[in-house]
Amino acid sequence: MRANNETRAEHPGGLPVTFSSTSTSPSTSATPQPSAPSDRNRLAAAVVLHDGRVLVVRRSLTERFLPGIWGVPCGKIAAGESTEVAVLRELHEETGLAGQVVCAAGERSFVSEWDGRVVCNVQSNFLIRPLDFEIVLPEPDQEYRWLATADLDHADLDEHNLGTIRQALAAQASNPLNRRSSQA
Repeated sequence: MRANNETRAEHPGGLPVTFSSTSTSPSTSATPQPSAPSDRNRLAAAVVLHDGRVLVVRRSLTERFLPGIWGVPCGKIAAGESTEVAVLRELHEETGLAGQVVCAAGERSFVSEWDGRVVCNVQSNFLIRPLDFEIVLPEPDQEYRWLATADLDHADLDEHNLGTIRQALAAQASNPLNRRSSQA
Protein backbone atom coordinates (compact mmCIF):
# COMPACT_ATOMS: atom_id res chain seq x y z
CA MET A 1 0.00 0.00 0.00
CA ARG A 2 1.29 3.44 -0.86
CA ALA A 3 1.04 6.36 1.53
CA ASN A 4 0.94 9.76 -0.14
CA ASN A 5 0.41 13.09 1.61
CA GLU A 6 0.30 16.49 -0.10
CA THR A 7 0.42 19.96 1.43
CA ARG A 8 0.42 23.38 -0.20
CA ALA A 9 2.34 26.09 1.64
CA GLU A 10 4.68 29.01 1.30
CA HIS A 11 8.21 27.90 2.03
CA PRO A 12 10.08 29.98 4.62
CA GLY A 13 12.23 31.24 1.74
CA GLY A 14 9.11 32.98 0.38
CA LEU A 15 8.52 30.62 -2.55
CA PRO A 16 5.17 28.91 -3.11
CA VAL A 17 5.68 25.16 -2.97
CA THR A 18 3.61 21.99 -2.90
CA PHE A 19 5.05 19.20 -0.76
CA SER A 20 4.22 15.56 -1.29
CA SER A 21 5.68 12.51 0.39
CA THR A 22 5.56 8.91 -0.69
CA SER A 23 6.82 5.97 1.31
CA THR A 24 7.14 3.65 -1.68
CA SER A 25 10.21 3.05 -3.80
CA PRO A 26 11.30 5.94 -6.05
CA SER A 27 10.20 4.17 -9.23
CA THR A 28 6.53 4.06 -8.17
CA SER A 29 6.14 7.54 -6.68
CA ALA A 30 3.81 10.13 -8.16
CA THR A 31 5.13 13.63 -8.85
CA PRO A 32 2.93 16.67 -8.24
CA GLN A 33 1.82 18.21 -11.53
CA PRO A 34 2.30 21.97 -11.88
CA SER A 35 -0.26 24.12 -13.64
CA ALA A 36 2.34 25.41 -16.13
CA PRO A 37 5.10 23.80 -18.21
CA SER A 38 7.98 22.82 -15.97
CA ASP A 39 11.50 21.65 -15.56
CA ARG A 40 12.23 18.59 -13.48
CA ASN A 41 14.92 18.04 -10.89
CA ARG A 42 15.92 14.72 -9.34
CA LEU A 43 17.41 15.22 -5.89
CA ALA A 44 19.05 13.01 -3.27
CA ALA A 45 18.86 13.82 0.45
CA ALA A 46 20.99 12.45 3.30
CA VAL A 47 19.37 12.00 6.71
CA VAL A 48 22.51 11.42 8.77
CA LEU A 49 21.72 9.67 12.05
CA HIS A 50 24.17 9.05 14.89
CA ASP A 51 23.40 8.23 18.56
CA GLY A 52 19.77 9.35 18.24
CA ARG A 53 20.71 12.68 16.64
CA VAL A 54 20.17 13.95 13.10
CA LEU A 55 22.55 16.29 11.29
CA VAL A 56 21.03 19.49 9.88
CA VAL A 57 22.86 22.27 8.05
CA ARG A 58 21.86 25.89 7.53
CA ARG A 59 22.16 26.95 3.89
CA SER A 60 24.39 29.90 3.15
CA LEU A 61 22.74 33.30 3.02
CA THR A 62 24.34 33.73 -0.43
CA GLU A 63 22.40 30.77 -1.91
CA ARG A 64 19.92 31.74 -4.63
CA PHE A 65 17.47 29.02 -3.60
CA LEU A 66 16.21 29.05 0.00
CA PRO A 67 19.05 31.01 1.63
CA GLY A 68 19.42 30.52 5.38
CA ILE A 69 17.07 27.52 5.58
CA TRP A 70 17.95 24.65 7.93
CA GLY A 71 17.74 21.17 6.42
CA VAL A 72 19.39 17.90 5.61
CA PRO A 73 22.21 17.73 3.03
CA CYS A 74 20.58 17.44 -0.38
CA GLY A 75 21.33 18.19 -4.00
CA LYS A 76 20.76 17.36 -7.64
CA ILE A 77 21.48 13.96 -9.09
CA ALA A 78 23.84 14.26 -12.07
CA ALA A 79 22.94 12.64 -15.39
CA GLY A 80 23.86 8.95 -15.31
CA GLU A 81 24.52 9.02 -11.55
CA SER A 82 22.73 6.56 -9.25
CA THR A 83 20.76 7.97 -6.32
CA GLU A 84 23.03 6.17 -3.84
CA VAL A 85 26.19 7.65 -5.38
CA ALA A 86 24.56 11.09 -5.57
CA VAL A 87 23.48 11.16 -1.92
CA LEU A 88 26.99 10.28 -0.72
CA ARG A 89 28.55 12.83 -3.08
CA GLU A 90 26.17 15.55 -1.89
CA LEU A 91 26.84 14.63 1.75
CA HIS A 92 30.58 15.05 1.16
CA GLU A 93 30.21 18.26 -0.85
CA GLU A 94 27.95 19.90 1.73
CA THR A 95 29.55 18.65 4.97
CA GLY A 96 32.91 17.03 4.19
CA LEU A 97 31.60 13.79 5.71
CA ALA A 98 31.88 10.30 4.32
CA GLY A 99 28.87 8.10 4.91
CA GLN A 100 27.28 4.73 4.30
CA VAL A 101 23.75 4.27 2.96
CA VAL A 102 21.74 2.36 5.58
CA CYS A 103 18.53 2.29 3.55
CA ALA A 104 16.39 4.13 1.05
CA ALA A 105 13.67 5.94 2.99
CA GLY A 106 11.27 6.91 0.20
CA GLU A 107 10.59 10.08 -1.75
CA ARG A 108 9.28 13.55 -1.18
CA SER A 109 8.27 15.91 -3.96
CA PHE A 110 7.76 19.62 -4.18
CA VAL A 111 6.95 22.15 -6.85
CA SER A 112 8.85 25.42 -6.75
CA GLU A 113 9.71 28.42 -8.91
CA TRP A 114 13.21 29.07 -10.23
CA ASP A 115 14.03 31.97 -12.54
CA GLY A 116 10.33 32.39 -13.34
CA ARG A 117 9.82 28.71 -14.23
CA VAL A 118 7.78 26.09 -12.40
CA VAL A 119 10.03 23.21 -11.36
CA CYS A 120 8.98 19.71 -10.22
CA ASN A 121 11.49 18.41 -7.68
CA VAL A 122 11.50 14.71 -6.80
CA GLN A 123 13.76 13.98 -3.85
CA SER A 124 14.98 10.45 -3.01
CA ASN A 125 15.73 10.22 0.71
CA PHE A 126 18.28 7.98 2.39
CA LEU A 127 19.16 7.13 5.97
CA ILE A 128 22.93 7.55 6.27
CA ARG A 129 25.43 6.36 8.86
CA PRO A 130 28.40 8.74 9.14
CA LEU A 131 31.84 7.18 8.71
CA ASP A 132 33.63 10.21 10.17
CA PHE A 133 32.66 13.29 12.15
CA GLU A 134 34.86 16.17 11.00
CA ILE A 135 32.33 18.52 9.43
CA VAL A 136 33.67 21.10 6.99
CA LEU A 137 31.02 23.44 5.57
CA PRO A 138 31.68 25.07 2.18
CA GLU A 139 30.66 28.63 3.18
CA PRO A 140 31.75 30.56 6.29
CA ASP A 141 28.20 31.73 7.12
CA GLN A 142 26.83 28.18 7.34
CA GLU A 143 26.18 26.30 10.57
CA TYR A 144 25.36 22.74 11.53
CA ARG A 145 23.61 21.05 14.45
CA TRP A 146 23.06 17.52 15.65
CA LEU A 147 19.39 17.50 16.71
CA ALA A 148 18.02 14.90 19.10
CA THR A 149 15.20 13.07 17.35
CA ALA A 150 13.00 13.73 20.40
CA ASP A 151 13.45 17.50 19.84
CA LEU A 152 12.57 17.66 16.13
CA ASP A 153 9.15 19.25 16.69
CA HIS A 154 10.84 22.21 18.41
CA ALA A 155 13.65 22.66 15.87
CA ASP A 156 13.75 25.47 13.32
CA LEU A 157 12.92 23.20 10.37
CA ASP A 158 10.47 23.71 7.54
CA GLU A 159 7.75 21.18 6.82
CA HIS A 160 9.63 19.57 3.93
CA ASN A 161 12.86 18.90 5.84
CA LEU A 162 10.99 17.77 8.95
CA GLY A 163 8.96 15.36 6.81
CA THR A 164 12.13 14.08 5.14
CA ILE A 165 13.69 13.32 8.53
CA ARG A 166 10.53 11.66 9.81
CA GLN A 167 10.35 9.53 6.67
CA ALA A 168 13.90 8.27 7.24
CA LEU A 169 13.27 7.60 10.93
CA ALA A 170 10.16 5.60 10.01
CA ALA A 171 12.19 3.55 7.52
CA GLN A 172 14.72 2.87 10.25
CA ALA A 173 12.03 1.86 12.74
CA SER A 174 10.42 -0.55 10.29
CA ASN A 175 13.56 -2.66 9.94
CA PRO A 176 15.50 -3.96 12.98
CA LEU A 177 18.71 -4.27 10.91
CA ASN A 178 18.47 -0.57 10.06
CA ARG A 179 18.13 0.37 13.73
CA ARG A 180 21.35 -1.44 14.68
CA SER A 181 23.44 -0.12 11.78
CA SER A 182 22.45 3.54 12.28
CA GLN A 183 23.31 3.58 15.98
CA ALA A 184 27.06 3.41 15.29
